[in-house]
Amino acid sequence: MRQRRRLLLPAVALTALGLTTSQALAAPAPTKELPRQAQQLAKGGKQHAAKVQGKVTGRSAFAAAEAGGDDGADEAENSAEGVAQYTEARTAPGVIAPGAYGAAWAQLQSLPHTDGSWNHVTNKPYNSDDPRYRDINSNSSGGSGYVTGRITGIAADDDGYVYAGGANGGVFRSRTGGGNWEPIADKLPTLSTGTLDLDERGRLWYATGESNTGATSYVGTGVYLLADPQHGRFEPRNRVGGPELESTVIHALRFGGGKVWAATSRGVWSHSSTDLSGPWKLEFAPNPDYLPGGSKAKDPAAPYKNIANDIAIDPRDPSKVVLAIGWRGGDTYNGFYSKAADGSWQRVGSLGELPTDAANVGNVTFARSADGSRYYAIDQSPLLTSTDPDSGLKGIYVSKSGSPYGPWTQIADKDKLKDSGSALQDEGYQPGIQSWYNQFLQVDPVDPDHVYAGLEEVLETKNGGASWTVPGPYWNFPFSCWSIDPSKQTGDCSPTTHSDQHAVAIGSYHGKPSVYVGNDGGVYSRPVAGAADASGHATDWKSLADGTIDTLQYYSVGIGKDPADRSGKGVIVSGGLQDNGESILRAGDKVMGSNFGGDGADTLVDPNNGCNIAEEYVYLDMWVTQNCAVNNGAALDDPSKATSYEVAPPDKKLGGAGARFIAPITSDPKNGDTWIAGGRHVWVQNKGYAIRSGSEWSNAYDLGAGHLATAVATVDGTVYAGWCGPCNNQGFSRGIAVGKTDGTGWHQLNLPVDGTLPNRYISSFGVDQKDAQHVFVAFNGFSRTWTEGPGAGIGHLFETRDGGATWTDVSANLPDVPATSVKILPDGALVLGTDLAAFYRAPDEKNWKVLGKGLPTTSVQQLKTGPDGRLYAATFGRGIWSIDPRSLSDDDNQGDDNNQH
Repeated sequence: MRQRRRLLLPAVALTALGLTTSQALAAPAPTKELPRQAQQLAKGGKQHAAKVQGKVTGRSAFAAAEAGGDDGADEAENSAEGVAQYTEARTAPGVIAPGAYGAAWAQLQSLPHTDGSWNHVTNKPYNSDDPRYRDINSNSSGGSGYVTGRITGIAADDDGYVYAGGANGGVFRSRTGGGNWEPIADKLPTLSTGTLDLDERGRLWYATGESNTGATSYVGTGVYLLADPQHGRFEPRNRVGGPELESTVIHALRFGGGKVWAATSRGVWSHSSTDLSGPWKLEFAPNPDYLPGGSKAKDPAAPYKNIANDIAIDPRDPSKVVLAIGWRGGDTYNGFYSKAADGSWQRVGSLGELPTDAANVGNVTFARSADGSRYYAIDQSPLLTSTDPDSGLKGIYVSKSGSPYGPWTQIADKDKLKDSGSALQDEGYQPGIQSWYNQFLQVDPVDPDHVYAGLEEVLETKNGGASWTVPGPYWNFPFSCWSIDPSKQTGDCSPTTHSDQHAVAIGSYHGKPSVYVGNDGGVYSRPVAGAADASGHATDWKSLADGTIDTLQYYSVGIGKDPADRSGKGVIVSGGLQDNGESILRAGDKVMGSNFGGDGADTLVDPNNGCNIAEEYVYLDMWVTQNCAVNNGAALDDPSKATSYEVAPPDKKLGGAGARFIAPITSDPKNGDTWIAGGRHVWVQNKGYAIRSGSEWSNAYDLGAGHLATAVATVDGTVYAGWCGPCNNQGFSRGIAVGKTDGTGWHQLNLPVDGTLPNRYISSFGVDQKDAQHVFVAFNGFSRTWTEGPGAGIGHLFETRDGGATWTDVSANLPDVPATSVKILPDGALVLGTDLAAFYRAPDEKNWKVLGKGLPTTSVQQLKTGPDGRLYAATFGRGIWSIDPRSLSDDDNQGDDNNQH
């Protein structure tokens, strides 16, 4: 979950077709002005290095942020913090018991649906290099091209079938070697992808529960098997075994000796790969007391005590197995384990040059060659992650015996990769800086010395690691071939992949083998025998995000009338995305563009003019444009021609001490010029989209030391601000502050201590525009049935009619699932977004129905109504959808398909 905005690094030059070798290898011109992206990544890297080296020890958070410049970003650490905060919103105040999401999904199946169908808004190609949007805050021209959301699983066969799994978007199938995708897992209880694998019989295994950090946003419901993946679709009945792997994340599946092995967040499990009935067997958990039912299962550290990363099986003797176990942040149990003669699992003492000590075994990925002659491994070191200012990578290794027992030899480290054509050259951000998050390995089936490795970039060796190239550099800024000139698209540089690699596979179409890579921007391919320039950068990458695969992870959505639409009915739809900036879709567009880079967080759009947009990066770093951020890149040479302006409230300078990673912003629906931003303080500004400086915000209220806003809302000058602090499950607390936009009347509500309101994360407010004392508040997380934590309480939506003096639980028949966004419709009906679906309550009714048909089972992050009268849903894994509330009825229509949620 690494944000990438305003980031750029000096790097070895990419060459264009036709450039000479000397041109291709030329360093960037020292006088060349870099986009703000380049400057910010370099700045963030230096801040990270300074922190690791202790250069800011003892200074205040504010002073540390100021020392690094005006952004306060630490790119190497922000992604981990973002994942942690996203997770704790769903787990605090305690630990979630296994089966929570599965039980909620079962509840969901019994609910009636309203009439009306959802329309898929973002089912169009999304061009991250759209030449229309090249202002100072855009990543456009970086070279990633068409993107979609994070892909965490890929499998491919030799018949042209490719399978791609979205982080929270389910499985898509292509019959044409990539592209023309169709979803094939939408009937499952979860769309969170751990990994995808084709076995020797051509069956497709789908392990659910994304596992990139060991503390993923969404757990899964186990492993599913599709016997005929070329024609079939996953069904709940396809689950292998019982509920043993529910509420886990699964990093890897490996096959050998008639078994399938699963490396999960609760240890290593195995199951027969032929008889799919019966339970999974727990093979090894290093700390079983922390497993569900154990004596320490309620310990806040329990989710981190049994993390397994991969399994290496000897191809010559499947009884010989090596387990890679360990939390990427470090723990005493980290290491490699094998089975002793007595049947117990014991720590491996020596594997040659591959480290076995707990300090240097973290996130590990294995890969073996098809002929059994080679084993390869990537190892992330917890020690280096905490002490090396530039990288957490310990190395890439090979076992030339083909045995997982080695002896292993190191074939790459950070410096070797850095000198092989990597774009990551700056202090504080070099190859492997995110090896706790970015890893893949794939051996060419016909050449055991030809290997693809994925870190932040795509790496390749054709000689068993003696030398490496970087066919997929981080991006093209500021290589000498790069130009921001829209007429040149990405200049003379060849397209590259999106950064942050997660999945890889090799398959063939019409007899031509290709490598497929999955990353934070989707899925890309190139021929296995592909072309490269003199720097080793590929010239033949193809993005497979053609608009038929939408795994975009939206935090937010905003809608406004398109001033360029002559009919007066067209709208602009914008939204903030995980690691894919801010998307913008104008009326009549066949391709979406990206007008802001990095992680797009919360969003404000003027309903009367959709080109008036406020975009938040992370930690309350806000930007505003009044022309949709249309720019041909002229601001690069003349800053006065910029059409985007940084307007961040002062809390932004404090980074994580001043605001949540995704901090809440809103505007008054009755006065669009009044904005509220929530960090440590509640900030107010009254200039609307005409604001040009962060100094124009006023501090309405201090929520208190350690308290950070999680939700804000305002109507007619009355403001509600929900906060948490501490926000994790160790001492979690929350509250609601109420006051006026002019800074008067502020006070903390005396929330009831009798359990009326849960002690959980406050995610959203719905304030009645006719009466600001009438408010609904939504709570994230699970009720105490599943949450082992103080005051977890019962219920997800509560109502007050007296400004918070008294509250009533109006959850009624809602499934017990985290709630994310509540919206009051003009007729008084309510809609609620949750981690599984959107729900509807008609005016004067008490019970809830599933809202409409056709919405995939994925998290609805934010709900907003547009000037066109439609309701829009930003989902975290399947794009943006809309529905017409006027199409709803009170029928108890069960719907045509239980997967249509």
